[in-house]
Amino acid sequence: MQWITLLFNVEDYMLPCLTKHFLGFDCPGCGLQRSVAFLLQGDFIAAFKMYPAIYPMLLLFLFIGLKHFVSIRFENTITYGLLLATFFAIFTNFILKFI
Repeated sequence: MQWITLLFNVEDYMLPCLTKHFLGFDCPGCGLQRSVAFLLQGDFIAAFKMYPAIYPMLLLFLFIGLKHFVSIRFENTITYGLLLATFFAIFTNFILKFI
């Protein structure tokens, strides 16, 4: 039962962004923890608004996990495609924070 209370109080365990604290600007990962918290609460739109790269990243991790159990044709191509999509989503989000 303890994991249920941990799940609903996940905001209490979030780490501060050291880049933002020491340098004064957001890092490429700022918003990821809060986005995961929104996903765990079932608020998928707020998760996307907080960190748009969450869904390509989630697809990448799910695919990497899946390919260890199932043989998938063109798995390297799909993995690289998902890696690029995740990278560009993170990079685009990072650049848009400065505009």
